Amino acid sequence: MSTDHPAAGTGSALVELSKVNKHFGALHVLRDIDLTVHRGEVVVVIGPSGSGKSTLCRAINRLETIDSGEIVIDGRPLPAEGRELARLRADVGMVFQSFNLFAHKTVLQNVTLGQLKVRKKQKSEAEARARSLLNRVGVAAQADKYPAQLSGGQQQRVAIARALAMDPKIMLFDEPTSALDPEMINEVLEVMRQLARDGMTMVVVTHEMGFARSAANRVVFMADGRIVEETTPDAFFTNPRSDRARDFLSKILHH
Repeated sequence: MSTDHPAAGTGSALVELSKVNKHFGALHVLRDIDLTVHRGEVVVVIGPSGSGKSTLCRAINRLETIDSGEIVIDGRPLPAEGRELARLRADVGMVFQSFNLFAHKTVLQNVTLGQLKVRKKQKSEAEARARSLLNRVGVAAQADKYPAQLSGGQQQRVAIARALAMDPKIMLFDEPTSALDPEMINEVLEVMRQLARDGMTMVVVTHEMGFARSAANRVVFMADGRIVEETTPDAFFTNPRSDRARDFLSKILHH
């Protein structure tokens, strides 16, 4: 429902990919990708398995290097490595399929670590921020527990809080609910919906079509390493233009 996002797409470009290519050996996983994400926009990337969605997401913060093309974040080309890259990564929050929390640190320590190490915050300030974010994602009561003591849905919400603690300009979500039991999926999607309503710029790779419909400003449909369609959720779900998209939707919406 675009009513929640009056400013969507009107902001300046925050992420720009131009002619991005990526190979894994002989496999051409990203083919001439052009994509612009504006401030405050929620872009949901969907498509069949192996279409390049996760690689696209991981390329935006250089967890995957690209073979050619350019990625610009907030007006600056993505650096290859070193300090600049670490700084830029702090501006790009990432939430993965697996929760990637430090098992030997408490929930609170997981959410304060990056603030202390990268953002150089005082411990008291970092902990206050962490507690406020854990509260925001609904797991404040778990602050002193270890990840293994939490459900998958709780761990993923901690992972979201950890990414938010860095005050990122954009949040990337790579299939954030695919490792979760069905009853936990909604609690994570609800946190993401709230972030979208609060104006966070987001790129979300997901199989959750209900989320794509309700929270996205734009749906990007990928197949075989290309962007096949890019349009509003309404247009995509009611009137897909390509055979590939129609075929994909018929398989997932009527199973």
